[in-house]
Amino acid sequence: MTVKSCEKLEKSRVALTIEVGAEEFEAAVNKAYLKMRGKMNIPGFRPGKAPRKMIESMYGAEVFYEEAVNAILPDAYESAVDEQKLEVVGYPQVEIENVGKEGATFKCTVAVYPEVELGQYKGLEAVKAEVKVMAADVNARLKEMADRNSRLVVVERAVKKGDTANIDFEGFDQGVAFEGGKGEAFDLEIGSGSFVPGFEDQLIGMKAGEEKDIDITFPENYTPELAGKPVVFHVKVNEVKVKELPAIDDEFAKDVSEFDTLKELKADIKKKMTDERTAAAQRAFEDVLMTKVAEGIKADIPDEMIEMQAHQMLEGFKQQLASQGIPFDQYTKMTGMNEEQIIMDAKEPATNQVRMDLAIRAIIKAENLEVSDEEVENEMKSVAEKYGMDLDTVKKYLRPEDVKEQVIREKVVKLVADNAVAVAPAEEKAELEEKGEIVEKKPAAKKTEGEKAEKKPAAKKTAKKDAE
Repeated sequence: MTVKSCEKLEKSRVALTIEVGAEEFEAAVNKAYLKMRGKMNIPGFRPGKAPRKMIESMYGAEVFYEEAVNAILPDAYESAVDEQKLEVVGYPQVEIENVGKEGATFKCTVAVYPEVELGQYKGLEAVKAEVKVMAADVNARLKEMADRNSRLVVVERAVKKGDTANIDFEGFDQGVAFEGGKGEAFDLEIGSGSFVPGFEDQLIGMKAGEEKDIDITFPENYTPELAGKPVVFHVKVNEVKVKELPAIDDEFAKDVSEFDTLKELKADIKKKMTDERTAAAQRAFEDVLMTKVAEGIKADIPDEMIEMQAHQMLEGFKQQLASQGIPFDQYTKMTGMNEEQIIMDAKEPATNQVRMDLAIRAIIKAENLEVSDEEVENEMKSVAEKYGMDLDTVKKYLRPEDVKEQVIREKVVKLVADNAVAVAPAEEKAELEEKGEIVEKKPAAKKTEGEKAEKKPAAKKTAKKDAE
């Protein structure tokens, strides 16, 4: 096998012209003969016993050429790719230029990873929210905890919004009960939106023991069997219940946490909320920065890369639906969409993702970033600790190469973030300027002759009142 030429084309495509010599091609033709001879009937010969020359004289010398080319092409193409050190994308388009006793020549056109010209990835600016946790935030979290620890108490009055009605119900389509439309002793929170629009509102005002027919029309995007249909639900209210919330005090703190006092619980909530919001602010900051990095690259991206990414997104979406118990064909019927339309809609986010991946690859190369075996091991240990799993179990489910990829991507994001400038949100900046507490920002990477520019934050943080 010889690579006759390697021609660069537009849209990061390469045309490889590959030659297979006479001796190598002859060996492939003979293998094709040995494989195919049993299927050829030659008068005077038992199946599989006819000489090659006899078969070729009857069917033509090229009778085995197609099989020979199909057998020799994959290895020849792979060798050519390795020789030219190409990072190919997808499968090649193959054109047979000539084939005969002197050998074979074919042209393989394939997309390759594009050359990437990085834009700015250091000294970028992005808004980063100031983390605040006020007393009202802590109290709201406490209320959520109290709500989760509430109990339902039966009351002797009509149903109100926010109540929980225990009901028996059965749905009828033109007088015929339909599948999935019946329930007994079902607790329904009025206003939760759990049932079809219009159902819950019609229960308001009913009392325990009352029965009623409720007329509703199913939405157009409901299951095909009932979409847009008017139906009747016969409903009986068994009980009316209200939430009884526990008092938020020291006893509550003991019941729901490891703390003895409400003050300690509040302090813990504040810390956790601060950590959560700090992490969220950092992620948002990093997302904006990496989006800027991806937008800043120059690359002749092949269509194949975007197409492959769009299909990956489709497969991910199918898995997401399956995890929710929704078959993909059911989803397409409900939405009126097909695979082709979903892939078309995925083209823009797929393009953005490809640009992001290319930008990360380019930064890894520019900064000579690497991941050691020790770092991979530590990341697996971290995963095991986070999810309370045995390390050996984690290693069964996580491939080292996938963990390595994740770690090096995190290194890239950290590098970009560490070399960026955080800017206060517009409303915070205006507030600081009004108070005369804004600090003029200096360029992140600007240096004077013989000295380093001192790095200063974009804005000076003001003291904030702690949550109680």
